[in-house]
Amino acid sequence: MTQFAVLDALLDGVYSQGVSAAEARTFGDIGVGCCEGLGGEVVIVDGSIFECTADGPPRPMTDDETLPFVDVCALGDPVAEPVAAGDLAALRGEIERRLLSRNLFHAVRVDGVLERVRTRVTRRQKPPYRPLADVAAEQIETQSEDVAGVLVGFWMPQIYQGVTVAGLHLHFLSADRSIGGHVLDVVVEEGALRMTAFRAFHLRLPDDEDFLERELTHDDDHRIVAVENGRAGPAPR
Repeated sequence: MTQFAVLDALLDGVYSQGVSAAEARTFGDIGVGCCEGLGGEVVIVDGSIFECTADGPPRPMTDDETLPFVDVCALGDPVAEPVAAGDLAALRGEIERRLLSRNLFHAVRVDGVLERVRTRVTRRQKPPYRPLADVAAEQIETQSEDVAGVLVGFWMPQIYQGVTVAGLHLHFLSADRSIGGHVLDVVVEEGALRMTAFRAFHLRLPDDEDFLERELTHDDDHRIVAVENGRAGPAPR
């Protein structure tokens, strides 16, 4: 699997450069990421890259648009296994029960019907860029019920926290392409789970002045946990 940039850079407000959507497609056919200026969430499904923003329904990204952070791989053709109804914790348990190793990277895809799903997107930022946690504190949440679609994402080993998001990180795209974003909570009614394990992790770093001159550190995990789980904000629309 391939990743562009590191999560701790976003946390420190360093996301002025990105990889083009055209190049991201060469890395694989499934993935997650964020839009330029943190202006939304990215879902990569079957080689198509969708931008999920607060300004309208998800839309396909053009080749020259950029992603300041993205994880992408080729899922291959793993056997699909049914997953029973359950919340995000139950789904995480089903996924972790199937891990080949907790020290390997795993791509995850669930196609099915969701009893409900709560997603978030963030507003596009302008320079000087604010830290991700500040942007996420103003996130826009949407709760949808009885919706068909696909959950895609990754389960990452704990030792890579800060470089990426350790544990389970999922994005959602509805079958009718009307809803999408970072998953804060979900209840799966019925679904088919496919997973692929990877032992090779290709990390590409930005080379712009902002990134090269900022020394990044990873002192603790609380900022990542807060951003991934969501913060108090506007009521879901």
